[in-house]
Amino acid sequence: MLFDLATIDPSLGYKLLVSTVTPRPIAWVVSQDGCGVLNAAPFSFFNAFSPDPPVVGIGVGRRQAGAAKDTRANIAESGEFVVNLVSEATAKAMNVTAIDFDPRTDELAEARLTTVPSVKVKPPRIAESPVAFECSLMQIVELGSYGLVLGRVLAIHIRDEAVIDPVKCYVNTPALGLIGRMHGSGWYARTTDLFEMPRLTVKDWAADQTPR
Repeated sequence: MLFDLATIDPSLGYKLLVSTVTPRPIAWVVSQDGCGVLNAAPFSFFNAFSPDPPVVGIGVGRRQAGAAKDTRANIAESGEFVVNLVSEATAKAMNVTAIDFDPRTDELAEARLTTVPSVKVKPPRIAESPVAFECSLMQIVELGSYGLVLGRVLAIHIRDEAVIDPVKCYVNTPALGLIGRMHGSGWYARTTDLFEMPRLTVKDWAADQTPR
């Protein structure tokens, strides 16, 4: 079935995107305003976009009244933030921080999370998260009601037991137990159901074309 996005309401286009672009990694963002008030919120319009420089991007919408969400306002003001990744063990706490609290509410405290000082930026990281990226703001690209926040990754924290070889930067990814966002408002996916399919060389592909 064809859906012409020029002819349907943007809210319906949103439903189509989030029902099909799955699973999506979750950026659990910790930011800080000029008074030092912390904010934590999850965003599933998120991914890595470049290795050199190392860049991650987060799509951050606006509140219903049109004002910028706390995360976007804080990042625009401070130029710094931390992206924590979400494991199945931290899923419930992440869900608490997704509540539309008053701007002065400490979501981290409400979710009973622990913070750890960052090395390169002022906002702390979430101790319970298995992975955290310390980021500096590169730019915010305006995309209608959304803003694409592009951050340069300055440092990466990975739980010790998930690092196989720190010199070669080998990570035991399944051990991180990360989850991804699926369709609808409350569906998620585990990343533990894996299958391996090695990339092919031209020689491998050509050999597979031989008539049988």
